[in-house]
Amino acid sequence: MQKKSNSNFVVRAFILVSCFLFLASPAKADIHVDITRGISQPIPVAITNFASTDSNAANVGNEISGVVTADLERSGLFHQLNPSSFIQPADQILAQGPRMADWKAIGAQALVAGTVTPGPGGLRVEFRLWDTLAGNQMAGLAYTTTEANWRRIAHKIADVIYNRITGETGYFDTRIVYIAESGPVTRRVKRLAIMDQDGANHKFLTDGSDLVLTPRFNPAAQEITFMSFRNGRPRVYLYNLETGQQRMMGEFPGMTFAPRFAPDGRSVVFSLIRGGSNSDIFNMDLASRHVKQLTNFPAINTGGSYSPDGRQVAFESDRSAHQQIYVMDADGVNPHRISFGDGRYGTPVWSPRGDLIAFTKIQGGQFYLGVMRPDGSGERLITQAWHVEGPTWAPNGRVLMYFKEGPSGGNKMYSIDLTGMNEREVVTPLDASDPAWSPLLP
Repeated sequence: MQKKSNSNFVVRAFILVSCFLFLASPAKADIHVDITRGISQPIPVAITNFASTDSNAANVGNEISGVVTADLERSGLFHQLNPSSFIQPADQILAQGPRMADWKAIGAQALVAGTVTPGPGGLRVEFRLWDTLAGNQMAGLAYTTTEANWRRIAHKIADVIYNRITGETGYFDTRIVYIAESGPVTRRVKRLAIMDQDGANHKFLTDGSDLVLTPRFNPAAQEITFMSFRNGRPRVYLYNLETGQQRMMGEFPGMTFAPRFAPDGRSVVFSLIRGGSNSDIFNMDLASRHVKQLTNFPAINTGGSYSPDGRQVAFESDRSAHQQIYVMDADGVNPHRISFGDGRYGTPVWSPRGDLIAFTKIQGGQFYLGVMRPDGSGERLITQAWHVEGPTWAPNGRVLMYFKEGPSGGNKMYSIDLTGMNEREVVTPLDASDPAWSPLLP
């Protein structure tokens, strides 16, 4: 039942907003979470099973409720109350309206209820969100979808709830592409893998016969770019997630690596070594195949990452004798250093919001993950661990994912919010590295 309805995960849902208008905005509702600060006490919410008179649809409703609950709890901002404490039956809530006194009596500050109704086209899933303190309905939506797509509908519902209570865009209807690792250290097998952000619908994209590294999502299409040592030649490839087709980005007289799409998805920034040990950063327009060199300095220049408006590129370079972070205009003009703290800085990744750049740092033999503003000010270290690497942003710019060595060895993926709180392991079938977070799915 958890399988997607088609290979490109396109949800076939129609949002019927005309029937269930938002009756209150987050600004006017009494319940609101400021996610820019650490949350020591998550909001207590009551998420009921989505009711149905049809037994099969009722089972789907229970599954939807469970995924919504898990999504919200993983954010660290919400705590699901024990369903055994619920006073009003779930099947009465939408039909008769919530008895707010019953929900306030058990400490619920928000209430979520829904129904699942089978029909000729699949399922109709309706849900509503209430602020029990103010007695207001905050959101109400209905979706029509195929039965196989119930999990995506659950993620969409969680996104709506997150948005209405925090005022920020949700990030649950997304996917993660990463490197799945297995085998002994001396013969490590690395495969491209993809999954929903909660680990469901896991799929291997390559068979492990070639070493692959650094997968990155196209922000504008169902496509990724990655580096592969296919036939012993390190090259950048493009992978169409809808068709499974792979193609080499271009043939160059040297090693190409560290690819990343521009915000519009029409070009890729990458690094190229042409003899010697130095590397420079280039951009390729994917339609015209035109290549432009962005850096030209006798040093290691790599790790390019565009600002969300496409006007600037952050990158790392050892041109000042030590690994540091620089920012230049998108055409390569005006490169300037922005990291000036102690230690070595690397792997800059621009936030989708444009307000921060995530990075990794090595100082005094310790590894850190942190953020700073694009001008280098406001440096803040979020977490410290052995060999913490590969930061990637959730599409709302409020959560980071990365990998580090696990307690029993092997690389594991973790997520953490910008406050440095709520670090959680992202469970994968094998060891995992190099995660990349997709935009919200279309």
